[in-house]
Amino acid sequence: MRADDTLAAKRPVTDLSGVGPALARALQRLGVGCVQDLWFHLPLRYEDRTRITPMAELVIGERAQIEGVIEAAECGFRYRPQLKVALGDDSTGTLLLRFFHFRKAQADQLQPGVRLRCYGEVRMGARGPEMVHPQYQRVGVDKAVEDHLTPIYPTTEGLGQKRLRGVIDNALAWLPDERELELIPDAMREGLGLGSLREALLTVHRPPADADLSALANGRHAAQQRLAFEELLTQHLSLKRLRAQIRNFRAPALDGDDGLRARFLSALPFTLTAAQQRVNAEVAKDLARPQPMLRLVQGDVGSGKTVVAAVAALAAVEQGWQVALMAPTELLAEQHLGNLRGWLEPLGIEVVWLAGRVQGKARKQALSAVAGGASLVVGTHALMQEGVVFERLGLVIIDEQHRFGVHQRLALRDKGRDGALVPHQMVLTATPIPRTLAMSAYADLDVSSIDELPPGRAPVQTVVIAGSRRGEVIERMRVACGEGRQAYWVCTLIEESEQLLAQAAEVVHAELDSALAGLSVALVHGRMKGREKQAVMDAFRAGEVAVLVATTVIEVGVDVPNASLMVIENAERLGLSQLHQLRGRVGRGSVASSCVLLYHAPVSAMARERLQVMRETSDGFRIAEKDLELRGPGEVLGTRQTGRMEFRVADLARDAYLLPAVQRVGEAMLEKHPLEAERLVDRWIGAAARYADA
Repeated sequence: MRADDTLAAKRPVTDLSGVGPALARALQRLGVGCVQDLWFHLPLRYEDRTRITPMAELVIGERAQIEGVIEAAECGFRYRPQLKVALGDDSTGTLLLRFFHFRKAQADQLQPGVRLRCYGEVRMGARGPEMVHPQYQRVGVDKAVEDHLTPIYPTTEGLGQKRLRGVIDNALAWLPDERELELIPDAMREGLGLGSLREALLTVHRPPADADLSALANGRHAAQQRLAFEELLTQHLSLKRLRAQIRNFRAPALDGDDGLRARFLSALPFTLTAAQQRVNAEVAKDLARPQPMLRLVQGDVGSGKTVVAAVAALAAVEQGWQVALMAPTELLAEQHLGNLRGWLEPLGIEVVWLAGRVQGKARKQALSAVAGGASLVVGTHALMQEGVVFERLGLVIIDEQHRFGVHQRLALRDKGRDGALVPHQMVLTATPIPRTLAMSAYADLDVSSIDELPPGRAPVQTVVIAGSRRGEVIERMRVACGEGRQAYWVCTLIEESEQLLAQAAEVVHAELDSALAGLSVALVHGRMKGREKQAVMDAFRAGEVAVLVATTVIEVGVDVPNASLMVIENAERLGLSQLHQLRGRVGRGSVASSCVLLYHAPVSAMARERLQVMRETSDGFRIAEKDLELRGPGEVLGTRQTGRMEFRVADLARDAYLLPAVQRVGEAMLEKHPLEAERLVDRWIGAAARYADA
C-alpha cells in the first residue's frame, strides 16, 4: 500500500503494515509517532554483510561475515556453561564459535553438517580465531548475501534491529517525490553541492554494497553531509525563531542615572579590566532598550564575571526592578550570595537567599521578601518552583548556562512575565564556548567575552605525575601546608555514582589524615547534607582546614585565595573543560600556585593529549577549542540540556565548515520562506521544538 504523497509524512505509524499497538508504543519510546519520524530515524553505524570473507583471510579485531559447515559441537560446564561450535569452509580455514548464554534447543540445532552464516568480531582465542556470541542463521548453499550495507539503528527494549529495519523499509516506500519532500528552495542549494534529500535518505538508510564504509563511519559521506546541513539549518532556524519570538516581547528600559553603579564601582578594592568595562558597556546598551536582552557573557575562570553581573543587577535595582540570579549548585549559588552581600548590602540593597535546603520559617521569610519586592534574589532551581512569586522581576541572570536547558531559562523568565512585558536575560559561563559552537548552539543569544584576567593573578604551574609517585605528592602537600597554605585533593571515578565517588573520597581522606598528621584534613562530597557541606566549606575558607578532600562538587564556585595546591586524582578520566575548571580553584590569590594531575596507567592517546594541553596552556578559550576537537559538542556544552536538540547526524566539530552557509540560508529562509522554515523545524525536532513557544 502507498499513502497519498502529500499526506504520508504525518500519517501515524499504525497506518503502516504490521505496526500494531505494542510496536507503536515501542516506537513512541524512540520519539517516533508518524511516518516522517521513521524517515529521519537515522542509523548509528553500518555492518557489511554484502560479502562472505573466507576464514583463512580473517583479520583479528575486525568484524566480518563468514559461512561454513559445523565440524564439531560440544557443551561444556567447567567453571560456567558454554557451547563451542567448530566451523570450517572451503578456504581450509576454521573458526570457533563460543556461546555462554544458550538454550538446549539452540544447542540441539547446532549439530555437525549444518551450514551457518555468521557475523561478528574476530578474536584470537587460545587455539586460534574465534567469535563470541556472533549473530548467525542456518542457510542453504546458494543463499544470496545482502545487496546493501546493513544499518544499525538506535532502538529500545523489546524492539530488535530486524523488526525496526522492516518498519523503516515500509516507511521508505511512502517517501514522496523530490519536489514534495524538498523544503530548501533550489536557488538556495545552488553552489553548495547539496544533492537531493530523497536520494540522501535512501542512501543513508540503505547504502549500496560499494559505498565508502570509512566515510559512512566518520559521517563524511555526501548523503550524510546533505542531512547534516539540513539538521544544522533546522537547529539554527529553531533558535532564531525562539529569539524572534522573545524579541516580540517588551522589557523594561533600564536606563537610570548610574548612581548606584557609580557608588558600587568606586567602592571596589580593584579596578575593572578593559574587557570587563567593554562587556559592561555592551550589557548597559542592551538593558537601556525596551526589548529583552538575551546576552551570554563568557569568561575564563577568575575573569570577573560576577562583578559584571552585579553591575547589570544594579541597573535594574536603580529603576525599582527585582533581579534573580540562578546557579546550578548550592555551592556556586552560595559563593555568589557571599560576594553580592559583601558588595551590595553596604549600598542598602537586600540580597535574599532561596535554595532547596532553605526550609520552614526561613523559607517563608524568603518567599515573603521576594513577593514584597526584595531587590536581589540568589538561589538554585528552587527559584523556578511554584510558590516563588516576584513583585517586579526585571532581570534574570543564569550562571553556568550549560547546566540548564533552554526551557528552564524560559521558566524563570516567565516568573516576571506580565502580558507582553518580560525580564531581560543574562547568561554567564566560565566554560568558554568555541566560536563555531556559539554560532550554532547559542544562535538565540548575543555573546560577550571577558577575554582578560585581572592583573596580579599568580599563574598556576601544572605538572603531570604518575600515580606511582603518590608519596612525593603527599610530601609536597605537607610542605605547602606547613608554610601556611591550603590544598585540595580531588577524587574522580569512571562511574559517575555519587555513592562510589563518596566512598573513593572517604578512602583518600583516611589516607591523607593518617599521612599528614598534625594537619587538619576535611572531606566534602555530593552525598553529604547541604548543611554539612557548608560547614566544611566555611571552615576551609576560614583557614581552619589545611587540606580539603573533595569530589568534583568543587568544580565551580569555590574561592579560597590561600589555596595554592590542587591535586586531581585520576586526571586522565576527566575532560579538558572540567580539568580547567578544577584548576581554576587555585591561583586566586597573589601566591604562586600548582596543579598536580595525578594519572594512573594505562592512559589512552586522547587522555594523554588532554593532559599535555593542560600542561601547555591556561588559556580557557584555547582549551575550549581543543575540548571541542577531542570530545565533540555534546560534552563541551554539557549533556543535561533538556530542551536543546541532540544531533542525529550532524557533528559541530566535523561539520563546522557548513555553518557559514547554514547561517546564510537560514536568514534567507526566515525572511522569504517562513512556512518552509516552520516545516523544517517540525520535520527534525517536532514536539521538542514547542519549548520555543514557552
